[in-house]
Amino acid sequence: MKTPGPPPTPTNLKELLGNPGKRRLNNREPDPEPAIPSCPSFLNKEARREWRRVSKLLFANGLMTQLDRAALAGYCDAYARAAEASRQLQKYGLIVKSPNGYPMQSPYLAILNTALQEMRAFSTEFGMTPSSRSRVKVANPKQRDLFGDFLDAQEDAG
Repeated sequence: MKTPGPPPTPTNLKELLGNPGKRRLNNREPDPEPAIPSCPSFLNKEARREWRRVSKLLFANGLMTQLDRAALAGYCDAYARAAEASRQLQKYGLIVKSPNGYPMQSPYLAILNTALQEMRAFSTEFGMTPSSRSRVKVANPKQRDLFGDFLDAQEDAG
């Protein structure tokens, strides 16, 4: 059953915003370590390329953990579908002929629109849009080099 209203705001974000609702904060909320999860094998080549690009950026900003694997996979999958639908629209155009010969909207337009909506929803979750990013504040973002930490851990493991 879907609950009414907007999704809950994470406690760390409430603290960074100064707890605007003045409600009691959850001091036992999980706080996973930043990490880049492994890329799921079901993603196609284009989605994997986007995974590599975005996961590094999210990790460098302290916004990526092992728990975010499925959400990022959803974003990357939607990205790949949007790219493919866009290529097909360029190839066939916005209007195609139906089996009866009548002009109709290309089905690729519906695929593109759905994928873009999914991308927007996932992007908002990760603070990847200008408006959602404006609500996220990072304390001393230059203080810790998370990507450097990740590379050091990879070298130690190998």
